[in-house]
Order: sequence, then C-alpha cells, then structure tokens
Amino acid sequence: MRCIGLLGGMSWESSIEYERMINEGVRARLGGTHSADLVIRSYDFAAIEALQAADRWDDAGALLAADARRLQDAGAELIVLCTNTMHVCAPAIEAAIDVPFLHLADATARAVVDAGVRTVALLGTRYTMEHDFYRGRLAAHGLDVVVPDEPDRTTVHDVIYDELVRGIVRDGSRDRYLEVIERLISNGAEGVIAGCTEIELLVGGDDVRVPWFPTTRLHAAAAVEAALAP
Repeated sequence: MRCIGLLGGMSWESSIEYERMINEGVRARLGGTHSADLVIRSYDFAAIEALQAADRWDDAGALLAADARRLQDAGAELIVLCTNTMHVCAPAIEAAIDVPFLHLADATARAVVDAGVRTVALLGTRYTMEHDFYRGRLAAHGLDVVVPDEPDRTTVHDVIYDELVRGIVRDGSRDRYLEVIERLISNGAEGVIAGCTEIELLVGGDDVRVPWFPTTRLHAAAAVEAALAP
C-alpha cells in the first residue's frame, strides 16, 4: 500500500470525509483491520480563505506546494488535494513534488465520461465556476461544461462560505440548490458535478434526477485505487 499525502482543512468539514472514505475504501479492499496509510496537512481555513478573497493565488500556491513537498519528505508516495477550488494551485504543487499528484478534475471527468454524459453542470465556489483552471480541465476530456447564471451562481457560492464550511446544513438551502439544479437541467445539463467538496454535505444523488457526480467520493475512490495499484 502506498502512503497518501492529504492537503486538507479547506474546509475540515469536507476533508474529514476524505479521510473517512479513503479508510473505508482500503478496509473494503483489504479486509480485516486494514486502514489507509496517510500523512496529513490540515490548514486553518480562515487563513486560506483570506488568500482567496485577496486574489493572492500565487501565495496560496507557494504555501500548498511547500507543504506538499513536506508530505513527500514525510513518506507520501502520492498527493491528494482535498478541495476543488484550490486546484487552481495544482501546477505549483506538481512542480514542487516528485510523486504523483492525483488531480480531482481528472477523476471527476473520467466518471462523467464513463456515465455517457457530455453536457454537465458544474456547481462550486465562484472561483471554480468562473475560472478556467477547473472548467478547462473538464473540457479537455471532451465535456461541455455549464454553470449557473446569476443570481444562482451567487446563491451556490454564498451557501458554501456562509453555511457549509461552518458546519451549517439547512433544508432551505438544499431546496435552493435543487431549484438551481432544475434550471440547469432545463437548460440542457445531462448530469451535475458537485464541484465543491462541501456540497455533498447538503445534496445527494437521491435528490437529483440526472446523474450526480460527488467529487469527494470520486476523488477518494481514485486515491484508494492509486494507493493499492500494483
């Protein structure tokens, strides 16, 4: 089993789900008392969020890259970044390490393509929905990516930062998300990507009438597969 390095805490509400899913996946594959071999760097999310708000992506990239290298030095044989938004820093991380970096958008795109979906809606933070670092990566896999129009885009973003990263899960916010999703489906979306790890705390596949792609679960499963591959 390869040791997985996790860059988490962005927010811990979702990255703790990464740990749980990865450990459960290893136990399911190997049985007995097996669990994942992990080294973890978990941040104070307020510090990361301040860098996001100030548009200091280079500083954030330098921070994550340095800590990814520290995880490698601590024994990690592959690196997993437990957040969609901060994949804007993926190039800096990849340049800093000599072990594989498991890109979340690639794991997600493979699941979308395997499901036979070509036009997919992307929900996430404003950064993820509006910037090309994530949408472009999905498009490189042959996908047509659509995002909510305003004011739905602001609704999706604000629920993440004002509620979900703070551990607040409200039925009313779930209803608002489902309304946004219905509008996206009406506009041609054949499936929906939960492109922020916290969204999975609010909406599940049973809530949506088209294929649902939960990025945390997909990324965690890919990490297990990579850790246990021959």
